[in-house]
This record gives sequence, C-alpha cells and structure tokens, in this order.
Amino acid sequence: MIVGIDLGTTNSLISYFDGEKSVVIPNRLGKLLTPSAVSVDEEGTVYVGETAKERKLRFPGTTAEVFKRSMGTAKKFTLGEREFTAAELSSFVLKSLKEDAEAYLGETIEEAVVSVPAYFNDKQRKDTKKAGELAGFRVERIISEPTAAAVAYGLDKKDADTKFLVFDLGGGTFDVSILELFQNIMEVRAVAGDNFLGGEDFTEVLEQMFFREKEIDEDSLDAKQRAHVRKQAEICKMGFEEGKSSTFKCKIGEESYSYEISLEDYEKSCQVLLAKIRKPIERSLKDANVKLSDISEVILVGGATKLPIVRRFVSRLFGRIPNTNINPDEVVAYGAAIQAAMKERNEAVKEVILTDVCPFTLGTEVSITRSGGLHDSGHYLPMIERNSVIPVSHTERLYTVYENQSTIRVEILQGESRIARNNVYLGEIDVSVPMGPAGKEAVDVTYTYDVNSILEVIVKVVSTKLEKRVVIKNEETDMTDEEIDERLASLAALKIHPREQEENKLLLMRGDRMYEESVGEKRRIIEQRMNRFEEILDKQDRTVIEEERKDFREFLDAMEEEEE
Repeated sequence: MIVGIDLGTTNSLISYFDGEKSVVIPNRLGKLLTPSAVSVDEEGTVYVGETAKERKLRFPGTTAEVFKRSMGTAKKFTLGEREFTAAELSSFVLKSLKEDAEAYLGETIEEAVVSVPAYFNDKQRKDTKKAGELAGFRVERIISEPTAAAVAYGLDKKDADTKFLVFDLGGGTFDVSILELFQNIMEVRAVAGDNFLGGEDFTEVLEQMFFREKEIDEDSLDAKQRAHVRKQAEICKMGFEEGKSSTFKCKIGEESYSYEISLEDYEKSCQVLLAKIRKPIERSLKDANVKLSDISEVILVGGATKLPIVRRFVSRLFGRIPNTNINPDEVVAYGAAIQAAMKERNEAVKEVILTDVCPFTLGTEVSITRSGGLHDSGHYLPMIERNSVIPVSHTERLYTVYENQSTIRVEILQGESRIARNNVYLGEIDVSVPMGPAGKEAVDVTYTYDVNSILEVIVKVVSTKLEKRVVIKNEETDMTDEEIDERLASLAALKIHPREQEENKLLLMRGDRMYEESVGEKRRIIEQRMNRFEEILDKQDRTVIEEERKDFREFLDAMEEEEE
C-alpha cells in the first residue's frame, strides 16, 4: 500500500485510500493531527508530537518546532548535546507517522506520496524526499499541497476550462496556486508564496500584543517562560474561532495575567501580515494572465485559514465566500492519499493528469557588451521562466566574449534577480572551445526541467560538437556564516560609487523588484533599460546622470501604470 502524507510546519498527517475514499489515520494518541515537534532527552530518546511539545514547556532547549521552514538549508538545530538538520528532524516525524499507520493497518508500508508547498524550491523538495527515505519510506512522488487540495475537492470532476485558486496558509508557509482544468488534465498555471509566513506569525502578533499591554520585557523571560507564553498565545488564537474576542491567560513566575483581546484589535495588529498575503496573490494572477473575475472558485487550505480575520480578508479580496467544505487541516492529506491511489492504479480512482510548474526561474550568468566594446559580466539570463509548465526545455546560443578565449563556463543559477550573484548557485559546466576572435565560437546551452524537480543542463560546442551534460540534484552546501561575513567585509571596503547614492539606488532597487515580478518580453525590456541606466552611472557624469535618472523614473512609472 502507498500512503499519502502531509508533512506540515505545525502539524502532520498520514492517510490512505480505503477503496472508496481517503481516510486520515489516527496516531497512537487517537488524534488525527501529529504536531511537527521533536524532542530528545539526555539518554538520546526521541519524542515526537504532543509529547515533544509538552517536553518543550519543561526542557525548551531539547525541543525543536517549525523546522520545516529550514528545509533545504544547512541550518543545524541543537537539542541538548545533539545537532540535527531540518531533514533529519522531519524524518523523525515521518517515522512516527509510519509506525502509527502500520499499527493501524496491520501491514508494513514502504512507499509514500509526500506533499510540499508549491513554492518549495529544488533544495527543499530534495530535503523532503531525503527525510522520507531516512524514515524508511520510498518517496517516488512529491505532490504540491495546492494540487493535493484540488484533487481532494474533486476539482478534476468539474466542468472543463474552469479556473480555481487555492489559498494555502499553513503553520509556517503560505502559497497560492492558480489551476485550470481541461479534459482530464489539471494544470497548475502559476504559483507564488512566502516560505516564512504562516499561522506561527499570527501567534507571534498575539505574544507582542500581550507583552505591550502588560509592559513585560520579553528578553527578561527565560526559555521555559517563553515557551509557556507561546503556548498560551496559541490557545488564545484558537479562541477567536468561536467568538469576537478571546482571553490571553498566562502565569509568569508567581503572577497571573489575563488580557481580553477583541477580534477587531487583533485584526488591526495583523495588517502587516495580511498585506504580505496580498502580494503573492497579485503575482500569481499576473503570471497566469488571469483576472479575479476569471476565478470560478477559491479554496482555503491550511489550519491558519480557520482564523476569522483570514477568512474575512479572503472574502473581501475576492468578493465571494471561499470554499471550506473540507477541514483545511486535513484536505492536503486527503489529496495525497488519492494521488497515492492513482499511483497504485486503483480502479476506484479516476486517473487525472496533474501538471506542475517550475516555481523559480532557472538561468545562467552572461556578459553584456557596453558602448565602447567594454564587457560587463555578472548578468542573469533566464533560461526557464518561473511558472513554466513542466516538463519544459529551452536552448540558447552563447558566444565567446574575449579574444583567444579557450573556455566557456556555464554557471547554473536559480532565482529572480537580474544580477547573477544574487541568485542561488546550483552548479556549473566548463567546455573547451577553439581559440579565435571574440564572438566566433559559440555553445548551445539547453536546460530541461522535469516533473521530479530534476534539472538537466547540456552544453554543446557548435564548431567541435563537444558536449557536456550535468544533472542538478542540489547536493552542494550553502555558504557558511564565516564566508558570508568575509564577503560582506570585502564589499564594505569598496569605495562609494554614484549608483550607491540614495536616489539612484532607490530606482535600481525598484527596477530590480519590477524585473523579478515580470516575465518574458516585459522582463527583457526592463533589463535593457536598467543596463542603460547603469551604463550612464558608470560614466560618473552627474549632469547626464540627473537627466537619465528623470527618464528612467518616468519609464518605471509608465511600466507600472500599464499593470493597473
């Protein structure tokens, strides 16, 4: 049997398809939700779920939570005298779910379909798969959480040419996906999100409101007291689901506190978080070239969508009541189980083709030629734009830049910045080319990205037919803190350049932001205009800079007005 797993930031679930429907399997405590918390005692015993959360109140230094946010990074979590990566901690949660499911079903389970946020990048997806393997699962399929929710709602059974928006706000991550159905194909048109925004942040708001109201210096509290305050804030947050106010009750030392918070005041304090939610929604609609009026249905997913202020916000934004027919905490697990049944070719499940998109732009570093024949390196050439339907392949021809150049290096990058070094380095390929005049030799660079989040890059020399290939699996390590500090120190030593003047810097930042928000031809137009402005800055003629700055600002204004 293949099971479905929702590996969440706050809670995790495991499910299976019983031949007719998805069933969430209760854990050893008889509950459907297993908190994504891990604790280790002095003897090396690992505790998962509610037991771990309980231990945190007494031994906060031995317990970890919200580690899903660190998937795909080199961050280590210290629990007592031991260190763990986010993938290792996640594997403990998955192993606990596996044991519960095997006890419930009375059979050994070897394979699982695991869900991830749609906005998870390659590193994070690989870490999720690694966590499953460490727990004893074979993980051949990763499904995005919004797609799983769509399957659970049976959206594949709706009328053709229907568009849906899945609003997924979990404990630690937020993503929004736009899906379109035609025939038996469920296509993800666009995804956007924030891997550091979720229910935990709404809990943090309540903590800060409590500290301000009671004039408590949070830095004066020890780890045990902070853990207690956090737990009470979570209880207070859940109280809003029942009424228009909730009471924050807390005991610190010998003193007991009680603070009644109205839903209205809480909503005012959450305006910054609600504003952060709006941006990914706008980006996904823009990338999918879809208007709000084109959306047939809005589906809420994730425990944080139970908050009245979130539901009100979504209702006002879309001008309709969102669909919450399935428990937002359980809907992804239901969909993962159906996907597992599809993989097993279960006859009770209608096969639906699920397409996905590449959530980040993939590209390479290139040099551009300035006026006067000067070469400016470090620019980003997008090869596969974000939200391209996968599998996808794209080829670009690149040329030598220097006289008698003997090697062409193709750096493989992931990200949205037009400056190559600001994107994530994935790998590189060096190929030898015959020496000759600049621009004579060329290579064809082909990027291919598939549904398993595997990137293949092929570099072929046009004249010699020499070909090199690499498959990116993202096994490299991130920069250490020391390397980051050294890099910052070296940058600080550079002299101030005209582009560092506040007004020039502001325009460049604005241009970078608009570049990252755009795709296709519009992105290329912005890049060309920014390159021109930077070229003027390099000349350091302040009179010319002032004139160009005015023109550049008007250009950016016009580009943004076109979007409105």
